[in-house]
Amino acid sequence: MISYESLLSPVVREMKPSGIRKFFDLANEMDHVISLGVGEPDFKTPFQIRQAGIESLEKGRTWYTANAGLLELREEIARYLKRRFDLSYRGKEEVVVTVGGSEAIDLAVRALVAPGDEVLIPEPSFVCYTPIVQLAGGVPVAIETKEEDQFKLTPKALLEAITDRTKLLVLPYPNNPTGGVMRREDLEPIAEILRDRNIMVLSDEIYAELTYHGRHVSIASLDGMWERTIVVNGFSKAYAMTGWRLGYAAGPAPVIKQMTKVHQFAIMSAPTTSQYAAVTALREGDESIERMVVEYDMRRRLVVDTFRRMGLSCFEPEGAFYVFPCIQSTGLTSGEFCERLLRAKHVAVVPGDAFGASGEGFVRVSYSYSVKHLIEAMKRIREFLKELSAEKGENA
Repeated sequence: MISYESLLSPVVREMKPSGIRKFFDLANEMDHVISLGVGEPDFKTPFQIRQAGIESLEKGRTWYTANAGLLELREEIARYLKRRFDLSYRGKEEVVVTVGGSEAIDLAVRALVAPGDEVLIPEPSFVCYTPIVQLAGGVPVAIETKEEDQFKLTPKALLEAITDRTKLLVLPYPNNPTGGVMRREDLEPIAEILRDRNIMVLSDEIYAELTYHGRHVSIASLDGMWERTIVVNGFSKAYAMTGWRLGYAAGPAPVIKQMTKVHQFAIMSAPTTSQYAAVTALREGDESIERMVVEYDMRRRLVVDTFRRMGLSCFEPEGAFYVFPCIQSTGLTSGEFCERLLRAKHVAVVPGDAFGASGEGFVRVSYSYSVKHLIEAMKRIREFLKELSAEKGENA
C-alpha cells in the first residue's frame, strides 16, 4: 500500500495553508456573506485593455512568446518605470514578464537563495514570502514592524536582524495588510545600511500606484541601490487585471538572466493574450489608475473613520487598499474575532496573524469593494461589537 506521508516533501507537508484563503473558503460555504477578505479590485479591467486582448485573439496571436516576454512589452515596462518612478532599465536584458507578481517573487528567491541563506521579511506582510523562502531551502527571518512606527521597517530593527548569512531583504511596500508606506526619508537610512553589504533587496511594489499622500518612491531609485534591487510589480492591482495573471521583475541583468532561466523551465512564458493587453495598459492606462485611486481614497477614509467611531483603534493606511484595525480591546484573538464575526454576522475579514505573528491583535479589511458593500459590512461589524460588549458586561 502506498504511503503518501513518506513520499511527500516534509517542507510542503508542514507548510500552513494561506490564512487569507481559509476565511474566503469558509465564507463561500455560507449564504449571504459579505466578504472583505480578498484583495481584488471591484472595477472591471478598463475597456481599452480588454479590447486589446480581444483583438490579439481575433488576429490569431495565440503562440508562445519569448521566455522573458514580448520584447514590445518589456520595452514598454521599462518606459513605464522610467516615466512613473524614475527607474532606468533596458527592457531586453533587465526585465522578465511573469505569471503575476507572485511568480516574480518566487523566481527572485529561487535565483538568489541557497540552502541556509537567511531572508529578512518585515511583518505583517503578504503571506507568500515565508513559504517561498522555505521551498528554496532558505531561512525566513521575520522582522516585526509596529503600529507606533506606522508599520515601517526601522534601521534599528534591520541592523539587529542582519547576520553573516543574510542574503536577501524583502521590502514589501506599500504594504499588504497594513497599508503602510516607506517614504524617501524612510528608505535612505535603510539604503545606507545596505550599500556596503552584499545583500540584495526584493522590493515588492505591486501597490506602487495606489498611494494617497504623494508618489511612491522605489528604493532602487536611491544612490547605490539600483544594482542591489529587484523590483517586482504587475498589472493586477493598478489596472484591475487580477485574472489576467501578469507581472514582471526588473533588475540587474545577471540576476534577471538567472530568474529567466528558472521561468523558462517552470512556466515557459506568460499568457500571450495578457501580454498584448498589458502593452495597451501601460500606454493608455494612466487615466484609469487615477480614477480608481480617487475612488479607493474615498473608501479608505470612510472605512477608517467608521472603525474609529466604533471605538476600534485604526491605523490610517497610506497605500494599497486595506485597513488593519486593532481588535485587542474585544478580548478575542484575531482568529476568534474573525470566526465569530463570520458566523454571527456573515462578514468575512482576515485575521492579522495570517500575515505573521506580529499581526496578532489586528484584522485585515479590504476596501476594494463598492461603497454599498462596505457600508453594509460596517453596519454588521458595529452590531457584532455591540453584542460582544453586552456579552462582556453580562459576564463581568
